[in-house]
Amino acid sequence: MQDSQEYKNKKAFFDSVITLYGRNVIIEVLQDSSIEVHKLHMADSNKTDGAVKTILALAKTRNIEVTYHAKNALSRISKNAKQDQGVAIDIISKTYQNVQEIKKLKRYKLIALDGIQNPQNLGMIIRSCAAGNIDGIILPKKSSAKISPLVIKASAGTLFKLAIYFCNTLGEILNDVEDTKVYLLSSHAKNTIYDIKMDEKSIFVLGNESDGVSSDVEALCKDSISIPMQRGVESLNVAVSASLIAFMA
Repeated sequence: MQDSQEYKNKKAFFDSVITLYGRNVIIEVLQDSSIEVHKLHMADSNKTDGAVKTILALAKTRNIEVTYHAKNALSRISKNAKQDQGVAIDIISKTYQNVQEIKKLKRYKLIALDGIQNPQNLGMIIRSCAAGNIDGIILPKKSSAKISPLVIKASAGTLFKLAIYFCNTLGEILNDVEDTKVYLLSSHAKNTIYDIKMDEKSIFVLGNESDGVSSDVEALCKDSISIPMQRGVESLNVAVSASLIAFMA
């Protein structure tokens, strides 16, 4: 029983770890004392000058563990050999949580993202939701943009201000939430975002930049709403759509 609890605690800890890469990004992370750092990874082929020297100095100041790797091993950690620049960092984000945590909430207004591929769109969605009346974003690990330096840049520093609930697929949570209104954002819906009465528990599903919401996810949405468009405009960028929902009353 104790071993089982230890496993759960260890899994919960590593689920909250996000790995970032790139020298400038890591310098920014290390300069922000509000971001908890688990470990710094360095390629042993790095020259200890310039940005690398700054990174090591900041890590020493914050008493952060530094682990050295062969370049190919470092690339496996960063998962981006072309852009990691020989450095990666594990940060602990208390806002990055398992989607099952949603079940503990008594009320919520969430945006679920189905197949969002563009990191800049994801970052801008996070920024709008953090600024608006959204309690969190549901972000599948499969077929979605990953949390990356590009996402952080586009979010303009708001990534760690909003709950991000991770899952493998949206079906994990949309099939398993009670007393929740699940709205599909669709241009074909008769009701608009201004027609609905906000429930205590609401999830708004936004789809891929080109193809919209997948058929599997669409089947899990009982209600659909649209954004009324004028002057023959057919659609909006998904990040703009998210911002409109974020500021609904």
